[in-house]
Order: sequence, then C-alpha cells, then structure tokens
Amino acid sequence: MRPAGGSVRVAGDLGYLPQNLTLDTGLRVDEALGVAGVRAALHAIESGDVSEEHFETVGDDWDVEERSLAVLDQLGLGHTGLDRTIGELSGGESVLLRLAALLLRRPDVLLLDEPTNNLDLAARRRLYDAVTSWPKVMVVVSHDRELLELVDQIAELRDGAVRWYGGNFSAYREALETEQEAAQRVVRAAEGDVKRQKRELAEAQTKLSRRVRYGNKMYANKREPKIVMNARKREAQVSAGKHRLMHAAKLEEAKERLDEAADAVRDDDEIRVDLPHTAVPAGRTVLTLREVELPHGAAVPAFDVRGPERIALVGRNGAGKSTLLRAIAGQLEPVAGEVRAEVPVRHLPQRLDVLDDGLSVADNVARFAPAATGNRIRAQLARFLFRGARADQLAGTLSGGERFRATLAALMLAEPAPQLLLLDEPTNNLDMSGVERLTAALESYRGALVVAGHDLPFLRGLGITRWVRLDGQLADIGADEV
Repeated sequence: MRPAGGSVRVAGDLGYLPQNLTLDTGLRVDEALGVAGVRAALHAIESGDVSEEHFETVGDDWDVEERSLAVLDQLGLGHTGLDRTIGELSGGESVLLRLAALLLRRPDVLLLDEPTNNLDLAARRRLYDAVTSWPKVMVVVSHDRELLELVDQIAELRDGAVRWYGGNFSAYREALETEQEAAQRVVRAAEGDVKRQKRELAEAQTKLSRRVRYGNKMYANKREPKIVMNARKREAQVSAGKHRLMHAAKLEEAKERLDEAADAVRDDDEIRVDLPHTAVPAGRTVLTLREVELPHGAAVPAFDVRGPERIALVGRNGAGKSTLLRAIAGQLEPVAGEVRAEVPVRHLPQRLDVLDDGLSVADNVARFAPAATGNRIRAQLARFLFRGARADQLAGTLSGGERFRATLAALMLAEPAPQLLLLDEPTNNLDMSGVERLTAALESYRGALVVAGHDLPFLRGLGITRWVRLDGQLADIGADEV
C-alpha cells in the first residue's frame, strides 16, 4: 500500500505481523518458518548427498533446526515440532508461529498489528517476553494495556495527526491527565472571557441607547442650532458604531479562543447502564449448573451464582469458555446435566452478530423491546451515546466500537431487563476509549455479570468478585492464580 502523500523509508529489513492472518492450513511448520528448503538440504547432506547445490542452500545455517526449535519453545510451541501442519494448530498458535518466523528471521524493524487479539493468557505472556527481549526496533499497534506497558514510546493517532509521548502506557496516561487538566483550566478562563466580553458589549449598547435618547431630547428641545445638533448626532452615531463593532469583534475573538480551548478537551462521554430493573438482590439465586458436560469434553460438576456477583471466566483458547456461555444463555444444549437460570439472561457474543445490518440502531433495539415507544427507545439510546440522528444509522454502517455499543444497548434495553449479563471477549472489538467507556458502564450495572476474557487490566477494572477457570473442569481460583 502506498501513502497518499509523502514517502516512507525503512533502514534495513522489515518484518510484519498483520492483524488478520491468512495461512495455508496445509503448510508444515518448517514451511511457515521459511526453513523447509534448508532443512531438506541438511537432511540430504546427512544422508550422504554432497551436491554443491545443497551446501549453497545451507550456507551458514547449519544450526537452523536448533534455532527454529528454540524460537518455537520460547513462544510455547515446542510441542509442535517442525513437521506438523498449520491445520493442526489453534488460531492463537498460528499467530505465534507467524511471530516465530519473524523472530527467526531477525529483521531490523518488526511491525506487530494487534498481536494479542486471538491469544489466551499463557500465549500473551510468552509474547510479552518476546517483546521485552527483542533487541532491535519494534513498532506495535495495540489496545492491550499490559503490552503497552512494555514499550519505550507511545505514538497516538488522533484526529488525523500523530503525537509522541515518552515512556510506557502509564506515563502516557499521566501525561494525558496533566494535559487535560491544563486544557480544562484554559476552557474555564476562555468561558470567563466570553462572559466578560458579552457583559461589556451589553454595557456599551446600554450607553449608546442613553446617548441616543439624550440626543433626541436635545434635538426636540432645539437648545442648539440645527446644523450643530445634526453634526453631533452623526459624530455620536459613528463613534457608537465603532465602539459597538470593537466590542463585538472582541466577543468573537473570545468565542474563537473558547472553541480552540474546547477542541483540546477530549470527549469523555460515558455509557450509562444504571437501569433500575437490572438490579439483583444480594443472596438471590441467579444461576445453577449441576453435572454439566459440554461438547468437546469440558465439565461443570457444580456452579452457582448468587446476587450481583462479578465473575471473570478465564482459560486457554479452546477450553470451552464461549460454549459454556452459550449453554448458560440457552443457545446450546449441554451433552448432559442441568443449566437453570433464575433471572433474565442476555449474551453478548464475540462476533456481535445480534444486530440486523439492514435496520437502524433504534429499530434494532425495538426488536428486543417491542412494547417500548419510539421516544422511550431514543431516550434510552442516549445513555449509549446514540443521540439524535445517530440513532437512525444503519447497523451495517457502524464502526466496530459503535456496533459494540449498539449491541450492548439492544441487550440492556431488552424486555425483560437482563439481570445476568454474559460477555464473551468484549474488548476484542474496542479501542482504548471504548474499553474505558465499557468499564465505566459496567461499573454502574447492578445485575450479575460473567465475563470471559484474557484482558486482565479490563477484568480487574470491573471490580471482579470471583475468578473461575475452565480447564477440563470449571473451578474457582484466587485472583493471584490467574
């Protein structure tokens, strides 16, 4: 892809890990690593074939197998070996394999685009270690706050411009807070200036009116010659006009300064879901699971949710977390056992496929709340930042973050109101501000909550009261065991 303007220059070799990988599932691991040809030549030489072409292929890479296995082991892929096919690997393992190929190549500049999106906690931690130990230039595009704590600089892309901040994510947040405090002070000062200029303009207009009335009175009484009074009247009108224009210009300048100051203040609108009918009394039985067996082998001997518990569901990719949430939501029958929800349940899936793309946001919500009036739906949608014409946007035109908000709105405003909310990897489709808005929104939710995810800063920010891990069986764990 070429830029619309300017130029891009890279000093040295460049490696790139895209966000959406398309790997041929029939490839072997060594082919994906780019070492299959060298391996074949090595094996030929070891078998007694001393053709010159084999030596040329090997070059200086006599230890290529050892280095390949070492990189795989570093990323937790040591069990795969070099001869398995990519089709035998999970999605997260495929991402790590592509990263392994880049680490093995050791480019001068390494670009990673949302590298942790499809990784479970264990895989994320291995990637963090690889990032920390990388000795060359690395550029990471990410909303993963743990990953961003490992970087040396933050480049923020906002409103079509890039701004640089020294330090990691914590330093960036601190700098932003300082900036915003200063920007708010400038706004308050600018607002005060606008009020002062309005007051001075009003006072000038009052003085002008008095002078006009006085002049008219003098003219009526004919205390001076007519020619003198007409000259004074014209002079007063010109002077008053200039005075009024001067104050009006100052007011416009003050308004422009206020607009500039307001532009520097970031939009901190929050989603609000403090809906009264979602509250669950403490101690009330919300969910009961007994002797549940799920497809692909996961089991839940016994699991109860009581009151407004906030539960984090963790586990490796493929453990069955999404399957368990679907079973709780009544969207999938377990192989065996009982799943009984005692309150209304709503499920927010990873794919966000709840909405009808051909309908507006408001019409989508109406599908879930058919008894609600249009005015009530729009009033409630304002809580989710869909105000005015934004509620009429077609679902198919929404950005990832907007689609998430619209889906959350449809589920939260549904009838009956959800008292158990199931969220499956909710931060996958959100940028940093979206994650912060969701965190703030869920802080005000008074129902029970089960969140499956690998984003630990997000989970901890929700005020989780209980951690459970699905690894063959569902079991409670301590917060320090995650």
